[in-house]
Amino acid sequence: MTVPDRWGDRLPRRLGLWSAVAVVIGSTIGSGIFRTPASIAQRIDDVPLFLLAWVAGGGVALAGALTYAELAALFPRSGGIYVFIREGFGKLPAFLFGWAELLIIRPGAYGAISITSSAYTLRVLGLDPAAPVGGLPVHAEQLLGAAYVGVVAAVNYFGIQRGAVLQNLSTVFKVAALTLLIAIGFALGGDTGPAGGMLSQRASVGLSPFLVAMVAILWAYDGWGDLAFVGGEVRNPERNLPRALLLGTGAVVVLYLCANLVYLHLFPIEQMKHAELVAADAARLLVGSAGAVAVSAAVAVSTFGTLNGSMMTAPRIFFAMSEDGLFPRAISRVDPRTGAPGNAVVLAAVLGVVFVLVRSFTELADQFIIGIWPFYALALAAVFVLRRRPGLVRAYSTWGYPYVPILFLIGSLFLLGNYLISEPLLFGLDVAVVLSGVPVYYIWRRVTSASS
Repeated sequence: MTVPDRWGDRLPRRLGLWSAVAVVIGSTIGSGIFRTPASIAQRIDDVPLFLLAWVAGGGVALAGALTYAELAALFPRSGGIYVFIREGFGKLPAFLFGWAELLIIRPGAYGAISITSSAYTLRVLGLDPAAPVGGLPVHAEQLLGAAYVGVVAAVNYFGIQRGAVLQNLSTVFKVAALTLLIAIGFALGGDTGPAGGMLSQRASVGLSPFLVAMVAILWAYDGWGDLAFVGGEVRNPERNLPRALLLGTGAVVVLYLCANLVYLHLFPIEQMKHAELVAADAARLLVGSAGAVAVSAAVAVSTFGTLNGSMMTAPRIFFAMSEDGLFPRAISRVDPRTGAPGNAVVLAAVLGVVFVLVRSFTELADQFIIGIWPFYALALAAVFVLRRRPGLVRAYSTWGYPYVPILFLIGSLFLLGNYLISEPLLFGLDVAVVLSGVPVYYIWRRVTSASS
């Protein structure tokens, strides 16, 4: 039996500061910044408002990271959001988060990310992602996506060090690719932008399209909170967790804003509306057709790295639940050789493979967003409860408290309210699945109490 450390965690602390930063950046930068700007431009074709929307999304992400930094330093345990909710509001709400992760959130995330990575891989190889496979009721992108889930699960099954190596390499690649595109775009694209300057492109934008666009922007920024899930494996956590959250999220916001500026530097916003993969169009404009292929390959690698980051972090939720007696004990088994919660990784992989084979990208992405954001908000709200609890020693306190956490909560309410209006059936189904965990919680507690 592994002996818990002074924070109460049994997993070995093997992640340093820069590996932790790589988890934040690598889990956030997927395909969003390469393709989302086009869908945003379709709804916000006023350039100053377009840029304001990306700044607002970055502000919400930074507000979340600033607040999570306090919670992560206070409770540097495996499980992240699960632990924050448990400490702030008790075991039942924390269990409901784990229940949602099991049935909605994590399968949706693995499916959406792996399908994107596999689809761009197949495009680079000149193959049709939607092609049926041998008469089976699945597409090529789904089958390869399931294989990708299996690959990252195998890497992380043998220890977080191996997962960290893959994460570090993929993060360096995606940051370098995006930085190179930005640098070349500003250096070589001086005569290709719209006449009159980018900010001269004005249009009337309604509140509803603006809020719908904000949903897609927040999806692109999502991933900044994943580091907290492996808080129990970060060295010197009271110092490194806040630093990594702030450095990683800040770097992503800067990269995203620079990328959007270079897209607008190269294209009128009317043209950007029709670019499915705007980064590929930018690369094609700058260096020819080879640039478009290179960007597609970059998206494939980038999303594969995001998938690995999710597999590094999310199984720790099930591990933490098992440690609390809210999940089968086998899930909290730690391999004495690798220090990895192998059974938790296997469970997460099985969920991902099943869902990627039976659902589409859009269904999976919507399922993830609706499932995770209520718990993002609930975990962040725990900071208000814990500030009133005596005896807690804080290594870091949220800058701008209480206004910064309130900003994040407002952003969460806008996002969830928009989904409630635009996708009431899907929203209601997800809420019903989460609430179905209430009787499961009480039944589990009764059964485990009787057997102990």
